[in-house]
Amino acid sequence: MDLKLKDKVVVVTGAAGLKGSIGETIVQHLAAEGAIPVIVCRNDRGFGYEKELQDKGIDALFVKTDLSDHVQIEKAVREIEEKYGEIHALINNVGVNDGAGLDASLDDFMYSLKLNMVSYFAMAKYCLPMLKKTRGNILNIGSKVALTGQGGTSGYAASKGGVFGLTREWAVDLIKFGIRSNAIVIAESWTPAYDAWIKTLDNGEEKLEAIVKKIPLENRMTMPAEIADQCLFTISEKSSHTTGQFITVDGGYVHLDRSLLTE
Repeated sequence: MDLKLKDKVVVVTGAAGLKGSIGETIVQHLAAEGAIPVIVCRNDRGFGYEKELQDKGIDALFVKTDLSDHVQIEKAVREIEEKYGEIHALINNVGVNDGAGLDASLDDFMYSLKLNMVSYFAMAKYCLPMLKKTRGNILNIGSKVALTGQGGTSGYAASKGGVFGLTREWAVDLIKFGIRSNAIVIAESWTPAYDAWIKTLDNGEEKLEAIVKKIPLENRMTMPAEIADQCLFTISEKSSHTTGQFITVDGGYVHLDRSLLTE
């Protein structure tokens, strides 16, 4: 299926994570579709990813940005505008489950909000003039934590709950410009960060096995490539009448009947 993303400028925040992370995988899939990926992230890995893509003849840009700082976000968007003049899609992907719980300081809680939610607002605000030009769209990466809770991570849970609220609010706000706004809900996905977390546990393998058994569809983790594919379909014109939706890519982990679990 041709998603018609060739030469479309797609901004992805938090996309300079480790190889195989969700953001980095989205960028690779965009490049494979002929899109122009723009990475906005604070990690210097982005310079390597930019060069790697350019060496393959792919137009790509990395803008090093601390996404907890709205001043740096505004500067980053100006740099994108100077180079491309337009944006066809914004994928707000940055997210750190930082464990800022009720025992955290107010400063830690506020920082979690700034990184995990306020950055989404700032990116949308500053990208909006370019999105209006193209009748582009916004895709927010959310988390099941906003729907189910997790424990010990108030900042992240509040942020991702806010992200879902913003997704619907922007869908309403931006209808008059033909701009769509949707969110992807992620649950248990096998990313480098998830792997690293499992390895910190004394009973990591047992914990992983217990989690996997609770994923109804095929009793396996969701792979970043599956999330990336859903993202690309959702920002493409193949999803031209989809807006204000929370699209859950989780093998049924959050919503399906517990009776599917036979043990």
